[in-house]
Amino acid sequence: MSRSLENLEQFAIDVILERRHGFRATLLRWMLHALSFIYQGLVQLRLFLYRRRVIRERTLGCLVISIGNLTVGGTGKTPIVEKIARALQTGGRRVAILSRGYKSVPRPVVRKLSQRFRRKKPTPPRVVSDGKSLLLDSLTAGDEPYMLANNLKDVIVLVDKDRVKSGLFAIGDMKADTLLLDDGLQYLHLKHRLDIVLIDRQAPFGNEYLLPRGTLREPPRNLKRASYVFITKSTGESNEALIERIRRYNRTAEIIECSHKPLHLQNVITSERLPLDRLRDTYIGALSGIAAPESFEGGLTKLGARIELAKRYTDHHRYSEAELQSFINRCIRRDLEMIVTTEKDAVRFPRLLKPEVPIFFLRVEIEILSGHESWDHFVARICQPQPMLSPERFFS
Repeated sequence: MSRSLENLEQFAIDVILERRHGFRATLLRWMLHALSFIYQGLVQLRLFLYRRRVIRERTLGCLVISIGNLTVGGTGKTPIVEKIARALQTGGRRVAILSRGYKSVPRPVVRKLSQRFRRKKPTPPRVVSDGKSLLLDSLTAGDEPYMLANNLKDVIVLVDKDRVKSGLFAIGDMKADTLLLDDGLQYLHLKHRLDIVLIDRQAPFGNEYLLPRGTLREPPRNLKRASYVFITKSTGESNEALIERIRRYNRTAEIIECSHKPLHLQNVITSERLPLDRLRDTYIGALSGIAAPESFEGGLTKLGARIELAKRYTDHHRYSEAELQSFINRCIRRDLEMIVTTEKDAVRFPRLLKPEVPIFFLRVEIEILSGHESWDHFVARICQPQPMLSPERFFS
């Protein structure tokens, strides 16, 4: 059943991104295009109702920062969340990351209905990390929350679709004073103090169409809500044209250009680390289940790797042992030296004792290329807030 759904998802992606042609695909795109106008109207109506306070947002008396996108996936959000959480935690804040746990194992429906009808106390959010220990596996937590909890030992990571409930739990039970909403731009029920919007340099506004015809969650003009804009996957080349377009929608947001800098290769089984030079002129297999596999494979090629085999799955794909072994066998037949995957994929692998071909993930971190002052100011305004002046100071 899950495999069939993935095939359907992949078919829809191929149609939306115009990888499929013919009468049926063209007709489907026209239908999706018509639906996208309805979707846009609903999105703008929802924003209007929150702005006019017809629907009330919740405030928790705590600093709330949302980190999200205008598009569906592919902006490299998880390493950005990690960098921000680490910087704020190092600066003295007690940080909690609130995630919805996309494609994590849901709670049993019977238990949910039972609690609702019996009016029991709501089930607390799933605690992936309490800031001391990693408490859940990637299947229960979801791949991104698990990866964040694994890399951020001192940061709280909670999973629940209800971020208000998660926020109250983080503040009351775990003494958090800063909440990061992972993929939170569209979560309007909880009031945000700051909105950080990520824009992928390679596809800034997706294919320029809104869902379901395209990959945009909101019209580009809604970028006006952003306090900070991070241009991700920058290469050091000029982003002048993109920045000019961003300024048409938002004249005041701070703009920070950053890249996903590869650090090293790490063995999925043994945690052995290899320098990036090991990839040069090495024949490898590339395996990924992410939103932008082209970016990952292109990065490996830039590091000098020779990609002989590449297998792509849908984003957040949960690998089976049979799938992984099948790819390993193909790599053996090609006499490849290693398999390279992403860190996010690695946490979704089944446990393997000792694969015949070593499997490594590429560890990356965010490097600020432009906007260092804006980044430093962002961290300082949260970690070192200026005291408010008393009214007497103005009249003395």
